[in-house]
Amino acid sequence: MITKELKIPVYAKAAVFFIGLSAFFSMLYIAQGIIMPLVFAIIIAIVLQPVVAFFTRLKVNRVFAIIFTLLLTLVVIAGFCLLLFSQVSRFSESWPILVEKFTGILNNSITWASGYFDINPQKIHAWVLKTKNELINTSGAAIGQTLVSVGGVVMILLLVPVYTFIILYYQPLLLDFIRKIFGKSNQGQVGEIVTQTKSVIQHYLIGLVIEGVIVAVLNSTGLLILGIDYAILLGIIGALLNVIPYIGGIVAVALPMMIAIATKDSVWPALYVLAVYYFIQLIDNNFIVPKIVSSKVKINALFSIIVVIAGNALWGIPGMFLSIPILAIVKLIFDHIESLKPWGMLLGDTMPPLLTIPPIIKRIKKKVL
Repeated sequence: MITKELKIPVYAKAAVFFIGLSAFFSMLYIAQGIIMPLVFAIIIAIVLQPVVAFFTRLKVNRVFAIIFTLLLTLVVIAGFCLLLFSQVSRFSESWPILVEKFTGILNNSITWASGYFDINPQKIHAWVLKTKNELINTSGAAIGQTLVSVGGVVMILLLVPVYTFIILYYQPLLLDFIRKIFGKSNQGQVGEIVTQTKSVIQHYLIGLVIEGVIVAVLNSTGLLILGIDYAILLGIIGALLNVIPYIGGIVAVALPMMIAIATKDSVWPALYVLAVYYFIQLIDNNFIVPKIVSSKVKINALFSIIVVIAGNALWGIPGMFLSIPILAIVKLIFDHIESLKPWGMLLGDTMPPLLTIPPIIKRIKKKVL
């Protein structure tokens, strides 16, 4: 008896694919309170695993090694938060002065624009006042939502250390499960893929942390030399935004330029800030990222922007920061699995050589023409 192979039409496969994709992202959005802390914990556990391994090699009990590593991490994070909080409190004290200066700059700009474009300045002021009132009303209505968001962040901060401890403790069990789930015949290959991928991910994520520290120091130093107020705060914010490619760099340089315009008497300090940040970006792109982060992880601009926007739509600001590391992890996994290598190539920025027309086809074209 001959059985015919059932062929599914292309449009049916496409429909199933898009329905599955929609269901997947709907689950990510609905279960973000569960998934987001788990993703943060997995990334932190991957970064901290070499430290735990170092303590266990010193004959420290595994549980105490994990606890000690987490305590050290919490101390570093607490010190960073205290530094950031002190800078933010200093910035908040000067906020009314900055608002007053921005208002003066805005009024002067309106006067200039009304004279240059022959527009009634009263209409512009009325539009600005209307927009201001709408913003105030919107912000007032969003207070409840903000409180809910803060509550969600507190819950995440409480869950992440617990998840991280459990993942680090059960790491051998999880790795053994991944190897065995693919069957005995593939255990060797799967084990090699898991080991290589874990190593590359660790180097990438640790390099990302080192890059952030270096960029923060360079930003703060450059702003301090230029005499820009709140240099440390702006430098740290710039380093955090640097994780988000393209969009983050624009916002990172726009903030200190606005502060320079508001606090200085001329526009030249803002231009100096632009020049300094451009120089730092050259150092970052040509030295820090290739040498320190990893030359093996390269994400092209299209998918970087798409995942940042998608991360923001799914999980808000934390999703924007998680999107690039998650995409890098996915690309690394794709690159180590033969059947998924085309997808890894699609996510990367390595351009293939341009297709050339074979000589025989050229000769045929000439004869036809």
